[in-house]
Amino acid sequence: MSATRTTPRPAPAMTTPLSRMTALARAEMTLLGRTKGALVAALFAPLVLPVSTSQTSKEMDLAEVGLSTGTLVLPASVGFSLLFAVYSVLVGAIVVRREELVLKRLRTGELRDVEILAGSALPAVLTGLVQCLVLAVGCSVLLDLPAPAAPHLAVAGLLLGLVMCAALAAATASFTRTGESAQVTPMPLMIISMMGSGMFFPLELLPDRVASVCELLPLTPVVTLVRGGWTGDLPVSEALGAVATAVVWIIIAVFAVRRWFRWEPRR
Repeated sequence: MSATRTTPRPAPAMTTPLSRMTALARAEMTLLGRTKGALVAALFAPLVLPVSTSQTSKEMDLAEVGLSTGTLVLPASVGFSLLFAVYSVLVGAIVVRREELVLKRLRTGELRDVEILAGSALPAVLTGLVQCLVLAVGCSVLLDLPAPAAPHLAVAGLLLGLVMCAALAAATASFTRTGESAQVTPMPLMIISMMGSGMFFPLELLPDRVASVCELLPLTPVVTLVRGGWTGDLPVSEALGAVATAVVWIIIAVFAVRRWFRWEPRR
């Protein structure tokens, strides 16, 4: 009597952190495309607000502080995109996924905590990156700006801003209870950044004491580095100070996430 042969089962496919995060990011991108409110915030607001900044700049004496309409509007456009397309959208996405127990279920699989957060943030980060590049090209053409004199500063500012806004979004989501409140909790940082980080009003036109405080805001180093990238007149000491300020905010946000982030609905 011959022995019965059994067909060996195929070994489970090996996954990597990159493949897992990419799969999660694709799913998040699909969900983002179905959320009309998030799409409006991510795509419409950053395109409209630079127009307001351009109109406001006509009432300022920018030449007195060595600036032009272009060097005010372009960094502001990057800041608006980071706030609306990355920070605000990501706060809502994380909170809603947590309330729907999606994050809790993801933790039962192969994904690690950092992979879940990174994969969830990737669509918003890529959206913000593409939008910043489009706005930079558009502002350069429409406002007759030359090529950046120090592109490495602009790139550093943009990358730091993307990482910072993603980390701050996760930190803000830690203290946000529901999807409805996620429309409110990002507002303080967004308003303070728009008013005090050099988007509508250059810090050079503010009183010295006020400007010194505004330099410590999260988005200020991003605006400073992007503007310095185009003008090329940012001293090395100020550039290093801006990078250090951005890194400190990233560390603070990461600490807050590690300490207070909740993976289940807040009750």
